[in-house]
Amino acid sequence: MSATPAETDITRIEVGTGELRRSIAMRIFRAEPASSQPALVWLGGYRSDMTGTKAIEVEGHARAVGTDCIRFDYSGHGSSGGDYRDGTISRWIEESLAVVDHAAAPRMILIGSSMGAWIALRLIEKLRARGEADRVAGLVLIAPAPDFTAELIEPNLTDIEKASLAERGFFEEPSEYSPEPNIFTRALIEDGRDNRVMKGPVETGCPVHILQGMRDPDVPYTHALKLMEHMPADDVVMTLIRDGDHRLSREEDIAKLKQAIDGMLTKA
Repeated sequence: MSATPAETDITRIEVGTGELRRSIAMRIFRAEPASSQPALVWLGGYRSDMTGTKAIEVEGHARAVGTDCIRFDYSGHGSSGGDYRDGTISRWIEESLAVVDHAAAPRMILIGSSMGAWIALRLIEKLRARGEADRVAGLVLIAPAPDFTAELIEPNLTDIEKASLAERGFFEEPSEYSPEPNIFTRALIEDGRDNRVMKGPVETGCPVHILQGMRDPDVPYTHALKLMEHMPADDVVMTLIRDGDHRLSREEDIAKLKQAIDGMLTKA
């Protein structure tokens, strides 16, 4: 894999007001000379951050092709302020919109990993509502998990987990990626219902490339197929990786990610 020559500096913006105010950390790479290509915007997954393998590789690729790259951490993640247990999809969408507005990218390719794919789809809806849907030139979705709270968590809750949600407002489950357990709150799950995207046709108005591992233990590939079925009007390509897991961070997976990005840049 390639390596980013030097880590981009962290800058910050404040999002929200009063008790909801939080500091959001960003790493914004600006190509020199200035690029006319869409900026690459990294939208990470639940409890991941902008220093992960795929995020760094995306910026490295932006450098290689001569375009801008925007990475950031949701509140409660990585270098941003706050506790992730206070996070909701609505809150993280608000932060994502604030970051792309701050970065002033006229056109973007959104690259959403796992939960980040859900954020990307909702971000497009927010931009469309403002009359700015044409800012998104393409979507690359990696192991996409839109509506995961309603589609993947709620139907599989045990009686113990239901009781914990009712009595404590959250439940815990072991994480394969951290020694600390995942904590899913009642607020996250209830807010997730309000942010569902697969309740009808999903129209992005741009080309979409989905990368999905068939050995993903967290988001089954059938979920990606379901998402694709909800996108009848879009130009959608799906790459199923037979031996791919949820992270898709191996060298061969990263190569496919870069190919998908290049395909979007060609269409832009």
